[in-house]
Amino acid sequence: MKKIDAHVHLAKVVAGYCRRGESRAIGGGKAQWGNGEVFQLIPPEIGGESFLAEQLLEIMDANEVERAVLMQGSLYGFQNQYHKQLLKEMPDRFCPSCTVDPFQTDHMETLRHYLEDDGFRLVKFEISSGGGLMGTHDPIDISGDRMMEIFKLIEKNHGNVALDVGDITMESHQPYAIMRVADRCPDLKITVCHLLAPARDKHKEWALSLELLSKPNVWFDIAAIPKIMAPDTYPYHEAAAYLKEAKGIIGADRMMWGTDAPFAATQDTYEHLTDYLLKVDAFTPEELEDVYYNNARKVYFD
Repeated sequence: MKKIDAHVHLAKVVAGYCRRGESRAIGGGKAQWGNGEVFQLIPPEIGGESFLAEQLLEIMDANEVERAVLMQGSLYGFQNQYHKQLLKEMPDRFCPSCTVDPFQTDHMETLRHYLEDDGFRLVKFEISSGGGLMGTHDPIDISGDRMMEIFKLIEKNHGNVALDVGDITMESHQPYAIMRVADRCPDLKITVCHLLAPARDKHKEWALSLELLSKPNVWFDIAAIPKIMAPDTYPYHEAAAYLKEAKGIIGADRMMWGTDAPFAATQDTYEHLTDYLLKVDAFTPEELEDVYYNNARKVYFD
């Protein structure tokens, strides 16, 4: 079965920044935050101080993954220049994203350059209070004037936007704001990352948020759902139950498989994060073709 990994990260240089300070690689696949916290960022069997396209392609090929969508992430730091290189060199394998900090003075000029000069089609914002913009800046309304100007520019350039808004405990978790963006930018393709990060004790609220965002221009990637549902273990039957429920609300044609590697692959192997959907009953064989491939092809590559 053909596959597109709709949410994966690369890092030529680990230079993250979030509420814990800066992150820097310290070898063996580990990184350290400015507050001294050490964590495994890259699977130890890969190790090193970076995670490059060549390493990802080797893993993808071993698991019959045809293409990948390269997301920006605060764990790794902005990778715009590396993604620009890959956009030119490997457009048949990757859809790289760009990003900006909307609090930077010249963020609109910079974003316009990425879209109009460099040719990026996807912009990713790590908004979450836990590890993104709202962990380093005061909370903002995702549908407010500052962000809406950005979304309108992306829409004008026929681009896509991917939003990681964290989980329901965070001020960044704003499904109503995303709904307003979808309504005001009807030609903007919006991906909500991690299926809105379901939480067991907020199940009803999660389901209602999915219903709220059941829009013709909104899709959801299901990257890192196995990690979010820990201590659920492979083949992740509890995660599959959430996916099956989500399918009943938004439809399988709005869901895209992804791994969130390399960080998510420190908990389980890329192989398991790839094939677990084949071992549970969340989707029919026809739906799996959409979730694994067709939906991401339509959103990111067509």
